[in-house]
Amino acid sequence: MRSGVIARKVGMTRVFTDAGEHVPVTVLQIDQCQVVAHRTVEKNGYVALQVGVGKAKVKNVSAAERGRFAVAKVEPKQKLAEFRVSEDSLIPVGAEITADHFIPGQFVDVTGTSTGKGFAGGMKRWNFGGLRATHGVSVSHRSIGSTGGRQDPGKTFKNKKMPGHMGVDRVTTQNLKVVRIDPERGLILVEGAVPGVAGGWIQVRDAVKRALPADVPLPGKFRENGANGSASKEAPAEAPAAEENA
Repeated sequence: MRSGVIARKVGMTRVFTDAGEHVPVTVLQIDQCQVVAHRTVEKNGYVALQVGVGKAKVKNVSAAERGRFAVAKVEPKQKLAEFRVSEDSLIPVGAEITADHFIPGQFVDVTGTSTGKGFAGGMKRWNFGGLRATHGVSVSHRSIGSTGGRQDPGKTFKNKKMPGHMGVDRVTTQNLKVVRIDPERGLILVEGAVPGVAGGWIQVRDAVKRALPADVPLPGKFRENGANGSASKEAPAEAPAAEENA
């Protein structure tokens, strides 16, 4: 089980296949997605990677958080997330995960915050049919109708579908196909729509309901900052150590 990444939703466009068919895609950008910390069985009871993206203002980061970033030798991050991984898929702290962590043709699950719609009625929020549009209904065609019972139970039950705040929910869309990647610009193009607005943060991980392709990099594709600069490393499936790609 590999780590996921945090990307920013750029927007939607389309790409053309060799047959001339157009495929609608959502453009996701990975910009300095670094590993901030490890979660281990001995210390935390589970194995995971904490990754962060975006540059946070120092004044908005607590002293304790600044100390934690300093230990990891990573700039304070604006957005953090944890991804459960297997013990052989840990990526070094400080390493930057690149866009070629995923490969064209594989399927991914994306998680984001849906677009806020404000206060919405029952027809828009829950797809209610509304009341009659002709005889017998006056100025309340989009009403939801009765919401409670009679003397028994004498109340409206909780979680009744009614008008209210719509959107700004955590939404996961599964099995989106990776159409194209651009490692130089950190772009991932996935087929279909991704929840959230342009500029929002999106978590991208390997699809849990699809088999992982055989040629996917393990434990992942990343750049590790060292004394000689930035180097791209990839560990093959049969070797736990990272191997440098010239």
